Amino acid sequence: MNPRLKLVRTSSRIILAIMLTAAVAAVAQVETIDAQARGTSTQSGRQIGIKIIINQYSPPEDRQKLIDAFKKGGNDEMARTLFKMKGVGRIQIPGTVGYTIAFARSIPTPTGRKIRFVTDRKIAFFEAAQNTRSQSYNLTAGEVEINDQDKGKSTGVLYPAAQLGISNEGQLQFSLYQNPWQLVGIIDWTPKNKEQ
Repeated sequence: MNPRLKLVRTSSRIILAIMLTAAVAAVAQVETIDAQARGTSTQSGRQIGIKIIINQYSPPEDRQKLIDAFKKGGNDEMARTLFKMKGVGRIQIPGTVGYTIAFARSIPTPTGRKIRFVTDRKIAFFEAAQNTRSQSYNLTAGEVEINDQDKGKSTGVLYPAAQLGISNEGQLQFSLYQNPWQLVGIIDWTPKNKEQ
């Protein structure tokens, strides 16, 4: 076989494989949400854009693992369990590669759905060197309430430094180190035929 023809065929197959991989990755996304995170109280006036990409929602077994871990060893054990979970998405902040979302859940509401997510929080060098209390708040969590009836009424909140707990009703609850950030200008890029 002609070496040049062989090179062309091999190159064509590689390009086709890359294109198919990209197409599968695009189809795999369940949710893509853009929002502006606006600081409250002591962070008032600060605003950053965020993008939340959820490739799949966490199965009910993952939620149960988190509940069992919390009962066993509190926030620390639950955080260790969370860090071992397979990523289900990413939260991206401009200027960073973002963080892997370890747990995401979609909860139906009368007007649409509520999306809850949890990721690890990067501990800054100063926090680690000074052994500050904020190191205990090693998670970032958030809730986005998508209003399918009136997109302008979609709201959300970002908990930049949080500990997780379980309420008496078995729901995730957050303890915060600092004030929550309000999510505004929410854009849900999810196609209508893909919504949960």
